Amino acid sequence: MWYYLVAIVIIGIDQWTKWMVDKKMELYESIPVIENFFYITSHRNKGAAWGILQGQMWFFYIITTVVVVFVIYYLQKHGKDHALLGWSLSLILAGAIGNFIDRLFRQEVVDFFDVIIFGYDYPIFNIADSSLVIGVILMLIYTLFEERFKGAPKK
Repeated sequence: MWYYLVAIVIIGIDQWTKWMVDKKMELYESIPVIENFFYITSHRNKGAAWGILQGQMWFFYIITTVVVVFVIYYLQKHGKDHALLGWSLSLILAGAIGNFIDRLFRQEVVDFFDVIIFGYDYPIFNIADSSLVIGVILMLIYTLFEERFKGAPKK
């Protein structure tokens, strides 16, 4: 299925970019891309978003395994019937596996996208995080439209 190929490509790009940041930049080094808005900053995170649950690797191993199994099951069962659902699940799968690889082999996640919006320095993130967020947004859109479709009178 195309959805698995997309997930594999995203995982590959995620791991390649993390490897580049790890090998080519010093920890906490920051390269301005667009001054006062977007930087490439070498950062490590032993927790989840916003640094919560620092050092709780076993928790992440268990949760990620459950999520990956569920996503693959749901992708197999329903992904081929609904394109938006399939794309959202493939993005969620890629993001979960991308960060899982980091946690498994590095004991931390390599982050590097550093964005400042209206003076707020958003937590530094990576491609896997982006894939997860976009996948969840698409899942929410799918859910909203699916509910409307189910509630519509049949003609």
